Amino acid sequence: MKNLDVRNPWDNKVFDTIKTESEKEIETKLSAAYDIIKKKKFISIYKRIEILENLKDLIKKNYDKLVLQASKEGGKIISDSSIEITRGIDGVNSCIETLRTEAGHVIPMNLNRASANRLAFTQKEPIGLVLAISAFNHPFNLIIHQAIPAIAVGCPVIVKPAEDTPLSCRALIELLYESGLPSEYCQMIIPESIEIATRVVSDNRVAFLSFIGSSKVGWYLKTKLSPGARCALEHGGMAPLFLERDANVDNAIKSITRAGFYHAGQVCVSVQKVFVQKNILKKFQENLVDSVNKIKVGNQLHKDTDVGPLIRPREVDRIDEWVQDSIKNGSTLLTGGKKFSETCYYPTLLLNPSDQDLVSKKEVFGPVVCIYEYESLDEAIKRVNEYDVAFQTGIFTNDLDKCLKFYKNIDASAVFHNEHTAFRVDWMPFTGLKTSGHGVGGIKYTMDDMQIEKMLVLKS
Repeated sequence: MKNLDVRNPWDNKVFDTIKTESEKEIETKLSAAYDIIKKKKFISIYKRIEILENLKDLIKKNYDKLVLQASKEGGKIISDSSIEITRGIDGVNSCIETLRTEAGHVIPMNLNRASANRLAFTQKEPIGLVLAISAFNHPFNLIIHQAIPAIAVGCPVIVKPAEDTPLSCRALIELLYESGLPSEYCQMIIPESIEIATRVVSDNRVAFLSFIGSSKVGWYLKTKLSPGARCALEHGGMAPLFLERDANVDNAIKSITRAGFYHAGQVCVSVQKVFVQKNILKKFQENLVDSVNKIKVGNQLHKDTDVGPLIRPREVDRIDEWVQDSIKNGSTLLTGGKKFSETCYYPTLLLNPSDQDLVSKKEVFGPVVCIYEYESLDEAIKRVNEYDVAFQTGIFTNDLDKCLKFYKNIDASAVFHNEHTAFRVDWMPFTGLKTSGHGVGGIKYTMDDMQIEKMLVLKS
C-alpha cells in the first residue's frame, strides 16, 4: 500500500496525502454496499430527504473551507470554486425537489377486452449498486452530480474520485455521514492500481456506472461492464461557437473571454472553436485579442487571478506542443502561445489552424481558442458535423430564422442563442452525442437512470 500525494497545481507541492487501498480493502466496501441491495435495507424516502436537508446545511456551514480546498487541489480560482460549491448546494436541493415531484405512472387499462377489469401503475425502485468514477475539473460538484442522485433514489454508491482531487470527495462523504447517512451507503475508494479499478467496474454487483472523463477510458470501461449493468458516460467535445455577420461582437467577445479560458479551458464544454463570418473577422479578432490580453494568469488562490494552473505540468507541455505544431503548419498566433510557468499557460488565440492540426482534431482541454473564418454558415455547419464528437454549441445572431435553421442542422445535444457553449444550470439535460458520451446527465435525468420503474397490474 502506498500514499497518494495531493499536489497544489500552482507550485506542484504536496500539501496532503491519502492512502490507496488494496483489492481486499475495496472488497470489504463493495460487500457492505451490496448487502444493502441483497437484503433490501433501503432508507425510506422521508429519511433520505432529511439527510439531504442536513447536508445542505452542513455544506453552507463549511462553505469557506470547501471552497479553499477545491481551489487548492484542483487549480480553479477562488471565485470559480465558490460558484462550484454554491452549485453543489443547489444540486442537493434539486435532488430533494425531484424526490418530492417525480413518481411512477398510471398505465392505461380497460382499453380493450384483454385489459378489462385491470388497474396498472408503476413505482420507482433503486437500480442497485452504483459505481461513480469522477474527473478532476469540478472536484466537488461532479461528486454531487454522481453520488447525491444515487443516495436520493436509495442506491448505495461507491465513488472513485480523480487521483489529483480526492479531498473534496472525501470531505463531501464525511458531511454525508455527519448528516445521518449510514457509512455503507456512500464510500470512497482509491485503488492502488488501475487493474484493481478495472476489476471493480467489471464486478457483477455493479448495476450502474457513472463515468466522467476521457472518451478513450469511458468507452473502454463500458466494454468491461457485466451483462445487464447500465451506464452514463460524459466525455468532452469541441464546443464550437458561431458568429454570423449580424452578431453583437462585443457581447460575443465578453462571452468567449469567459467561457474559453474559465478554469484554464479544462471544461468539457468550454469554447474551443469559434467560427466567424469573414465580414466581421477583422473587428472580432482585434477586439478579442485586446480582451484576452487583459486576463491575469497566476496563483489560483490569489483573488486577482483570472486563470490559474493546468492540473499537471505535463498538460502544459502537451498544450505547448500542440500550439507550436499548429503554428509551424501555418496557423497565425494572435496572442499567447507560450508557457507562463511550468504549471501555467498563457491564454492563446490561433487563427485558421489546419483541420489536420491536433488543436483542430482533438479536444485541447487547455487555455487555447481557435478561430476559423467562414463565408457560408451552411459550409461551416457541414465542417463541424464531420467531427466525431457532438455536445453543446452556440450561435451569435440577431436573425431568429437563421438561429432556428442552425438549431435544426447542427449536430449537438444543446444549442445556445447569443450565449457561450459552457452555459449550464444543473437541472437541465447535459449529454454528449457520438463519441462525446452516452446517457443523459443533469440531476433529474441521473436520478431517472439510477431507478427502475416496476409495474403492478391488479385484476378485479
